[in-house]
Amino acid sequence: MSLMKKTPTIQDVARFARVSTATVSRALSSPERVSESTRARVSEAVLVTGYTPNQSARSLRQRTARTILVALPDIGNPFFSTILDSIEREAAMRGYGVLVANRFSGADSGRRMRDYFMSNRVDGLLLFDGSTDLAQLMMLTGEPAPFPLIVACEEIPTAPFHTVKTDNSYAAECATRHLIELGHRRIGHIRGPVGNVLTAEREAGFAKAMAAAGLEIREDWMFAGAFDMDSGHAAGQCFVRLDDRPTAVFAANDESAIGFLSAVHEHGLDCPRDVSIVGFDDLAVASHVWPPLTTMRQPREALGRIAAGALIDVIEGQRRSRVPMHMVLSSELIVRGSTACPPALGLAPVSPVVAAQ
Repeated sequence: MSLMKKTPTIQDVARFARVSTATVSRALSSPERVSESTRARVSEAVLVTGYTPNQSARSLRQRTARTILVALPDIGNPFFSTILDSIEREAAMRGYGVLVANRFSGADSGRRMRDYFMSNRVDGLLLFDGSTDLAQLMMLTGEPAPFPLIVACEEIPTAPFHTVKTDNSYAAECATRHLIELGHRRIGHIRGPVGNVLTAEREAGFAKAMAAAGLEIREDWMFAGAFDMDSGHAAGQCFVRLDDRPTAVFAANDESAIGFLSAVHEHGLDCPRDVSIVGFDDLAVASHVWPPLTTMRQPREALGRIAAGALIDVIEGQRRSRVPMHMVLSSELIVRGSTACPPALGLAPVSPVVAAQ
C-alpha cells in the first residue's frame, strides 16, 4: 500500500460541499456567479480538504486583469494619500489599474482575497495591513501557483514575503537622539496602537536611544496612543495632569503629536518653551501647525512607487528568486519649531532640515 498522501482534487471539494464540480469551478473562478451560501460551502471545503485552488483559478483565466489590489488598514489616514498617488502613477506607467480595499483584516479576509483573485479582478496584492491573518496569506501565496504579493510599510515578522518598508526603529532612534542632543534628559513617548508592528519598532528605537544615553524610561511618561489626533490629545491631557513632567516627548506619528500640541495649548502651556515634541511621518499638515512640527519624514512617494513596481515585476515574472526581497528605505529628520533646548538651558536655534544618517 502506498504511503503517499493523496492530493486533494476538485472532486473532493465538490463532495464535501455537496455541489457539482462545475459549481466548484464557478465558485473559484467567478465567485460572483454563485450564491453567497454556495461560495461559503466551497470555501470551507477548500480549507478542510487542503485543496489548492490557485492552480485551477490560474488555468481558468483567459486574460489578466492588469489591475493590482492595494489593501489599507485605514483609508482615512492622510499618511496614505501620497503613497496611493505614487502607486497609481507607477501602475499607470506599467499599464495597470489600481483597486483599493479598506480595513482588509478580519475573519473574512481570506475569502475576500480569494474572491478578488479568482474572479479575475486583480493580478496581485499590495498589502499595507500587517494585521491580516498570516495563515490566510500563506494559503494564497503557496505553491503551485502563488498569488503575487508585496507587503509594504507594516512588515509581517517571520513571514516569507517580499517586503518594502521604512527604517522605523532607526528613525525613532534618530528622533529621540535629536531631543537628547538638545539637552533633554526627561523624555516621554506617545505609543501607537497595541499590537501594531510599527508601534513596537518605533518604541524599540526610542528605548535604544534612551539606553545609549543612560536615561531612564519612566512608565508614567509612556502615554497610550492609536496613531490619531484623539489619542494624542488624550496623551496631552495626561501630560498636563502630571506633577512631574518630561521636558520632551517623542510621538509615534504626526497625528498623535498634533493632538498632543492641541491639549498643551488648551492648558496654557507653550511648545517648545514648556515641552518639545517630535512626530513621525511628516504629513503635509506638519509644517502648518503651530509651532511647525519637528518630525521624521518617511519617503512615502518612493515607498509607493517601489512597492508597486516590485509587485508588477512579480506579476510579470521578472522577479523569480525564491529569496524574499527585503527593502528598507531611509527616513529623514526635519527640524522645525516644536523642539528646542529644555527651559533651564535656554532655547537653541532651529535648523531647517537635518538628514538622519
